[in-house]
Amino acid sequence: METHFSKEQLKDKDNKSSEKILRKCVHCGFCNATCPTYQLLGDELDGPRGRIYLIKDMLENKKPANEKIVKHIDRCLSCYSCMTTCPSGVNYMHLVDHGRSHIEKTYKRPFNDRVIRNFLSKVLPNPVLFRIIGTLTILIKPFQYLFPKQLREMISIMPIKFPKKKLPKMQIYPAQKRKKPVARVALLTGCVQRVISPQINEATIRLLNRHGVEVVVPKNINCCGSLNHHLGKSKLAEETFKKNISIWYEEYIKNGLDAIISNTSGCGTTLKDYGFIFRSDNELKKKAKKISELTKDISEYLDENVKLNFINNKENKKIYKIAYHSACSMQHGQKVHDIPINLIKKTGNDVVDIPEGHLCCGSAGTYNLLQNDIAKKLLKNKVINIKKVDPQFITTGNIGCITQIANGTKIPILHTVEVIDWYTGGPKPEILRRL
Repeated sequence: METHFSKEQLKDKDNKSSEKILRKCVHCGFCNATCPTYQLLGDELDGPRGRIYLIKDMLENKKPANEKIVKHIDRCLSCYSCMTTCPSGVNYMHLVDHGRSHIEKTYKRPFNDRVIRNFLSKVLPNPVLFRIIGTLTILIKPFQYLFPKQLREMISIMPIKFPKKKLPKMQIYPAQKRKKPVARVALLTGCVQRVISPQINEATIRLLNRHGVEVVVPKNINCCGSLNHHLGKSKLAEETFKKNISIWYEEYIKNGLDAIISNTSGCGTTLKDYGFIFRSDNELKKKAKKISELTKDISEYLDENVKLNFINNKENKKIYKIAYHSACSMQHGQKVHDIPINLIKKTGNDVVDIPEGHLCCGSAGTYNLLQNDIAKKLLKNKVINIKKVDPQFITTGNIGCITQIANGTKIPILHTVEVIDWYTGGPKPEILRRL
């Protein structure tokens, strides 16, 4: 794609990166073939190629965003399926992040939209606030019909029951039955996940400890920053990024870390991008790069670094039919697809592919809250495809997908690490007790 950025414009690091990305695009349109929103809406501007043109026009001509541009960029899921499909290697992820940041700086959204996005920006990354809002939702739910449609939908999605934590809150979870751990890792426990599904982190800690790995959960790390990053709130996201980098890097230097573990694939995708985000920051680029290098999805770490001790006892001799949902942030964002499937197969169960598994379920961070109509259609399609393979339960590596899919089907769904924990000596997951 031909570009016309001025020399002055290219002094800006984001413009310079985006210009390189734009030049790789050859207008082929392969991206539209796997774009969930283009498949649903059939509008060129609701596919990656159309959005690329909109972003190019804004950046190149120094245009403020307008209502039309915002509508089509907001409809993007950031599922990155287009990046998997693209034969030219266009890094759409970095381009759309730049576009969203430009929108946030140049476009004044309607009042209600601003209020909702600011609310999500403050509440979701803060586990304490999120729990309080969840508790208040119990009181509001009977009256949700009084609220505008978008708020009604948000209230209906909001969980009102939070599982109790079973593991004590500690900074260091020591390896079991070992004088010296075989490895030492930091675990990102997440913001929303630690509140609505603490069992995922607990399964991760149990599993690692049982296999000789010491797990560190540093204080003051809540959110990875991806939520504000994808809302276009660059300054808020950057504050979170810098704090996280500083805390993890200090732990790495002082006490040693073999990896930073993410069991929420959306977060892992962002952590692995810290190095790019701070590529021009002389003070932070070295530290950010190291944090990105250390980051591993839990499935990656287990596959590469842990010799798993699978146990075939009476309880888990039954063979289950399991549908694996490959979260977009895993298969497209991190390019981690086969590893979790192969790990689950080692349990001796039957793992089946979901038809059209490359398409998003509609969760996509805050997408199912902000673009509920489209998210519902994507969820409906996902559930139809899951039912085609008739599994006994579903497993995936992302809390957002778990929450979204659970709203569309009664088939149990849980995190992959819970299954691996169970089959290596951990407890049977609560959600599977009736199977």
